[in-house]
Amino acid sequence: MTMQTIQYEYAPGHFRTSEPTVYRPDMLQEGEMILNMGPQHPSTHGVLRLEVVTDGEIIVDVVPHLGYLHRCFEKHAQSLPFNQTIPFVDRLDYLAAMNCEHAFVMGVERMLGIQNDIPKRTEYIRVLVAELNRIAAHFVGIGTYALDIGAYTPFLWLMRDREHIQRLLEWVSGARMLYNYIWVGGLFYDLPVGFEERCREFITYLKPKLVELQQLVIENEIFVKRTANVGVLPLPVAINYGCTGPMLRGSGLRYDLRRVDGYSVYPELEFDIPIGEGKMGVVGDCWDRNNVRVLECHESIRIIEQCLDQLTGNHRRTRDYDPQAVVPKKIRPKAMDFYARAESAKGELGFFFRTDGKSDVPVRCKSRSCCFHNLSVIHEISRGAMLADLVAIIGSIDVVMGEVDR
Repeated sequence: MTMQTIQYEYAPGHFRTSEPTVYRPDMLQEGEMILNMGPQHPSTHGVLRLEVVTDGEIIVDVVPHLGYLHRCFEKHAQSLPFNQTIPFVDRLDYLAAMNCEHAFVMGVERMLGIQNDIPKRTEYIRVLVAELNRIAAHFVGIGTYALDIGAYTPFLWLMRDREHIQRLLEWVSGARMLYNYIWVGGLFYDLPVGFEERCREFITYLKPKLVELQQLVIENEIFVKRTANVGVLPLPVAINYGCTGPMLRGSGLRYDLRRVDGYSVYPELEFDIPIGEGKMGVVGDCWDRNNVRVLECHESIRIIEQCLDQLTGNHRRTRDYDPQAVVPKKIRPKAMDFYARAESAKGELGFFFRTDGKSDVPVRCKSRSCCFHNLSVIHEISRGAMLADLVAIIGSIDVVMGEVDR
């Protein structure tokens, strides 16, 4: 049996240099080389492949390659009714599924014009579970970042405390990570009896743990040396690349959609917006981004306490409260193009809808991923850095590949 040589014809233009690598050997300067990092590398935080061009130990360029976790979220959303899409929304940022649900559901409610009919208790429960999930998502980001740098103990401590949040949310929804709890027009169910008291106990337990985290990680001398003045993201660059969330606030801009858009009951709550101040290095470095996430956990605790006060006070549990009272039987918005957004744990998560007014299935559904935009700036903040610092830079971005690939 003879072997046949197969010749492939490549498309003209940039397709020639797109896959499997952008750089070819003949494009390199003397002393440069191409390294592949991922998609199975543990420090790439999922199935992310980085094509790294180095000159010795110095990074010349970094090209992220995506698509290893693509699950066709937008095609699914364009094939199903709005209410049946929520389980797929959970799988975008699967570490902060409540925040993803909140953004998607608010967009559909605004298209239907029922956003003002949602009971206040429902809104406070939504914010409560979203902020609990925000803390859990930040704990994964901070813990795995410390693990990337070389600190193992903080990861174990944060996973232990995150487990308490997972159990609370499982008690509410019946699911551990992918909840399908926030519905269009309401909730799957009211909070379980005794949830508010158990949540207060957890908050009392968590406050001193965050102080320990500050001392163990954020102020640790080795951690500071590995992250301060590394991966500096100037504010103009962050804005031009569409970075949001802790990435943008770490560069010094006090921009948070919970304040800017004032959705749900956030305008009624008191909380601050932490920003990077360059205390250990330069504004916008890896340390600043990680510190913003820790400070946001403190602010989320403040929000949770205020929600619990409302849920046990003015909007406490009553017999006539029905969390599904406003849930529509058929979701059929008018023909329109509509964009809705909310502040997820990683930044601005948005959904663009196009509807025809006839069907309960959208003509077009586009997800605006904050992780995708945050990751796109990696080559800007990695050029000129040491190869060993690339791991610290990736971890400081805190990407979730389920949302990048969608």
